[in-house]
Amino acid sequence: MLRSELVTHRIFAACWPTVLLLQLLIGTLVPRAMAQANVQGQWSTLPNLAPINPIHAALLPNGKVLIIAGSGNCSPSQSGCPAGAPYGPSNGSGAALFNPVMDSFTQISLPWDSFCSGMVLLPDGRALIVGGTLQYDNPFQGQNKTSIFNPTTNTFTDVQNMAHGRWYPTVTTLGDGRAMTFSGLDENGGLNNAVEIYSVGSGWGPPQVANWGPPLYPRMHLLPNGKVFYSGTAGASSALFDPSTATWALDVAPTNYPNNRWYGTSVLLPLTPANYYDPKVMIMGGNSPATATTEIIDLNAPSPTWQYGPSMSQPRIEMNAVILPDGKVLAMGGSTNDESVASASLNADLYDPATNTFSSAGANAFARLYHSLALLLPDATVWLAGGNPYRGTYEQHMEIYKPAYLFQPNGTAAIRPSIIIAPRHISWGKQFTVLTPDAANIASVVLVRNGAVTHSFNMDQRLVGMSFAASLLGLTVTAPPNGNIAPPGYYMLFLLNKSGAPSVANFIRLD
Repeated sequence: MLRSELVTHRIFAACWPTVLLLQLLIGTLVPRAMAQANVQGQWSTLPNLAPINPIHAALLPNGKVLIIAGSGNCSPSQSGCPAGAPYGPSNGSGAALFNPVMDSFTQISLPWDSFCSGMVLLPDGRALIVGGTLQYDNPFQGQNKTSIFNPTTNTFTDVQNMAHGRWYPTVTTLGDGRAMTFSGLDENGGLNNAVEIYSVGSGWGPPQVANWGPPLYPRMHLLPNGKVFYSGTAGASSALFDPSTATWALDVAPTNYPNNRWYGTSVLLPLTPANYYDPKVMIMGGNSPATATTEIIDLNAPSPTWQYGPSMSQPRIEMNAVILPDGKVLAMGGSTNDESVASASLNADLYDPATNTFSSAGANAFARLYHSLALLLPDATVWLAGGNPYRGTYEQHMEIYKPAYLFQPNGTAAIRPSIIIAPRHISWGKQFTVLTPDAANIASVVLVRNGAVTHSFNMDQRLVGMSFAASLLGLTVTAPPNGNIAPPGYYMLFLLNKSGAPSVANFIRLD
């Protein structure tokens, strides 16, 4: 199956010009209906276009989105593509900072090709970029480089190289703030099946070779017990890695779907005091032709097993899923046939873990296929961008989804709670105060980790609920108990009122 993962046949559907014209008309000329906004939410298209192909994106603690394209899936052999470094504005590549409030971009040049890398935020809010593309095609080869982006100076700084290259690696933040990377193709085009762990200040630890061969971009999640779960989105088997012993437990539980879920996605469902931080993982979609099925596993069960969940409204390969502040999961994008605009899945679905059901979240306007991505923003909306089914072109339009919780029944804006003052820094298990005039009407207080997404998977996505009580000053909130439940780093603090409307978030650092 590895060969199929590497094949780079990016073929337009025959009806692409017609579909594109229809999308432009729908997205820019026809207003979206307001009548169901309080039920399905509302989609809109941003006026400005993305100046680079958004392959990777991370939400920074200043509210801006770091977008990395590297060469942007534009190989040196193709006319008009970057012939080599530097990658930047002159050839429509490199990196960019997107300001969602201003709908504006600042482009940045890169000294090496970070296309198909992995990215998470370090505990101090800087972005760690791991691997990338050393060579295109025949075969792809991975960079062993590592870089850190500083949002204070808007600069990239190369740090210690990894032992070997990684193209299509996953990076997972551990409970102590270290960053674990796994999988990818090495500098010779072979599979890199070693775990490497990065520590701020001391760099990469020695490689820990696994006793199995993972897929590229494996879907990995840190669990409350400190272990890292591979959710079996390629092949039927799941696995657990214990960072404390550098050992793997294989064949944890077989999935039910009989085929691979290539370019489906995987989500760790919300961890809250009410569910005793019970880790449940949901896998969705994947394969070509794609499946609409989902599966859920409860990893606290005595013998964890995958169980089919409800199906989405459409099959999805190359999809995205975003956890909203109310704990629901927005599933969007993809297509029935891989990289086929003609079979694009434009209906968005909203999964409710409390009822184990999907409902409609309206429909976006533009096909979101290979290299599309989505992130939760601090105003509790979702940013959707990209789509790159054919080399040398990509979907430049960006869309914003306003969930139903932002609307009243008559379609006007919901009344949202407000945060007057919140601490910038909190510690595990400690109480802190949030000054709000809405204390008596608050139903939940949550931390949503700043996301970092690429190739249909958000490597840093996590929602953690917190217990709280109303006080004279507002709310007294108890921070999550430890780093395995909420790894150190930056989160968006949301208050949700009894009507379900969230506040605009405050960024808060936990460690």
